[in-house]
Amino acid sequence: MTDATDVVLDIGGMTCAACANRVERKLNKLPGVEASVNYATEKARVLLAQPLPTQQLIATVEAAGYTASLPSSGPKADPTKLLRIRLLVSLVLAVPVVALSMIPVLQFDGWQWVAFALAAPVALWGAWPFHRAAAVNARHGAASMDTLISIGVLAAFLWSAWALLFGGAGEIGMRMVPVLFGASEGAELYLEVAAAVPVFVLAGRYAEAKARRRSGEALRALLELGAKDATLLRDGVERQVPVSALVPGDIVLARPGQTIPSDGVVVDGASAVDASMMTGESVPVEVARDARVVGGTINVGGVLQIQISRVGADTELARLARLVEEAQTGKAAVQRLADRVSAVFVPVVLVLALLALAGWFLVTGSLEQSLAPAVATLIIACPCALGLATPTALLVGTGRGAQLGILIRGPQVLEQTRRIDTVVLDKTGTLTSGRMRVVASPSPEVLRLAAAAEHGSEHPIGRAIAAAVPDAPVASEFRAHAGVGVEASVLGQRVVVGRPSGAVSEAEERGSTAVIVTVDGVDAGVIELADTPKPGAAEAVRRLRALGLTPVLLTGDNDGAARRVADELGIDDVRARVTPAGKLDVIRSLQSEGRVVAMVGDGVNDSAALAAADLGIAMGGGTDAAIAASDLTVVGDDPRAIADAVRLARATLGVIRGNLFWAFAYNVAAIPVAMLGLLNPALAAAAMAFSSVFVVTNSLRLRSFRAG
Repeated sequence: MTDATDVVLDIGGMTCAACANRVERKLNKLPGVEASVNYATEKARVLLAQPLPTQQLIATVEAAGYTASLPSSGPKADPTKLLRIRLLVSLVLAVPVVALSMIPVLQFDGWQWVAFALAAPVALWGAWPFHRAAAVNARHGAASMDTLISIGVLAAFLWSAWALLFGGAGEIGMRMVPVLFGASEGAELYLEVAAAVPVFVLAGRYAEAKARRRSGEALRALLELGAKDATLLRDGVERQVPVSALVPGDIVLARPGQTIPSDGVVVDGASAVDASMMTGESVPVEVARDARVVGGTINVGGVLQIQISRVGADTELARLARLVEEAQTGKAAVQRLADRVSAVFVPVVLVLALLALAGWFLVTGSLEQSLAPAVATLIIACPCALGLATPTALLVGTGRGAQLGILIRGPQVLEQTRRIDTVVLDKTGTLTSGRMRVVASPSPEVLRLAAAAEHGSEHPIGRAIAAAVPDAPVASEFRAHAGVGVEASVLGQRVVVGRPSGAVSEAEERGSTAVIVTVDGVDAGVIELADTPKPGAAEAVRRLRALGLTPVLLTGDNDGAARRVADELGIDDVRARVTPAGKLDVIRSLQSEGRVVAMVGDGVNDSAALAAADLGIAMGGGTDAAIAASDLTVVGDDPRAIADAVRLARATLGVIRGNLFWAFAYNVAAIPVAMLGLLNPALAAAAMAFSSVFVVTNSLRLRSFRAG
């Protein structure tokens, strides 16, 4: 094993949230270790202040009674399948036991012995996972939810065995008339409890396991997007190679219908790329020379030659999957509160069950009648739903976000999205395209002449003018004059495109850049260019306002350009000519006014502001520095997804809070009912299993979250 500073472990043998808490506590006792264990994902994320042998971490988990291993890409045993077999066998045996015990007309002579023979495998083998976990807990002087289930099942089964063998309940001809609420009259066996409780709990666990697999489908789908092979172009020769063999600098071909093998830049060709699984955008994105493309997206147009820039773990797809998994492994503050409650809840329930047993014995003098309330208390109080409340919602929410191109860095982000009231928006690259476009010209003919003259220009202004008229005439005698402009011969006319100072100052006041066109020495007019808002920018601002957020436009651009964009998008608060350090000052100034600030940016110059904001949101088309400093990342380039990201985070937090409320309320309301003897243990088991299924089902609602 090698030393590491950040380790993810697969944890096996956990059956409830209390198990995850125990593993987490054991790991955190190691020097320099900060561990977070997630029951829903069955993973531990371990941050180390100093390198530590991975084998030591694994040994610590094993000493706590669980298994640990490094994640493997190979085939794994399907725990859901094993759980399903245990559930089905237990169900087949339990149904006749419950029928015989609950329906007196079916009770033939000696029925109780048949029921006992059928219930024994369920109580011992079917409930074995709970008994094993309870034994592991006991060896470490602890108790968990499995302890409650194990004690309840064994108490019901052993009492029934004693009553059959020594208490007279084994007499041929004995009949039992049980009731759902309270205890039955006469002879009492609890074989239906010993058989039904394991079935109900196993059914709940099976539903949980299936839900966890379903909620992880988004991440698995993303991981499966990657191509397996690539067409490498070297010295004019094509050959198929595994994607793993690619290195930065390689040139690959992507034909229509093929998956782009890795991140890179288009060096030849033009096409449309379907990036829907990465960005959530249904319309393919047009790409041409110098455009960035992401591995895992699909080429749906022409042939592209792509120079590979990132491979393996450095690709956008790998980074996306890593961020999603890290978010799912972490814990929000609300979950840590639930964990602390669970840690003390089980011992309290054991005490309450003993009090119920003692109280009923003092009142009735019958141990037989005292057992049902005690067992019902143990079972109904099992806080499985409490342990599942946060991780299942987080798993589904972050998975759905990944499908929509929204990455939630960690669960603590959820609380931050609820509190923000101000959103600071970087202009260039976030709300605008960052590329100059022609916004005004004297006439189409003058623009055609200017575009022809600029055809050979490498200057951004010249390229923008040339792009405005793709079918411009062919120019000759092209000459560029640095800092002044260009001139060329077009259709026999001498065309000069330059930047006079007067027009520049006037254009800047309008938020534009101006160039003047002369034809054969005569002024033909002024062409104005500007960095225009992205198509969805205005809608993005409206959506943010609808969420109760006040937008602020922040840019290093001039006042005119900033005000023009702000007016077009409906933003009142504009901060222009702001340096990178000034952006940080703006964030801190707003915070000093009592505002809770979200910052949206895409560039290196936004990194400090993103990190200082209460919530940092990076546009995925931006720099690595901006993405690393952010809390939320929008993978695509559509600013409307900013509001979607905030809505999804808030929706996920809302589901978590709803889950926790019902889990707490359920236990608080149900325990007194059970202690008063008003609930049969079998019915208590069904209700307990239903509470867990309810929490999981409520979390799965997030799968239907829609953008827009």
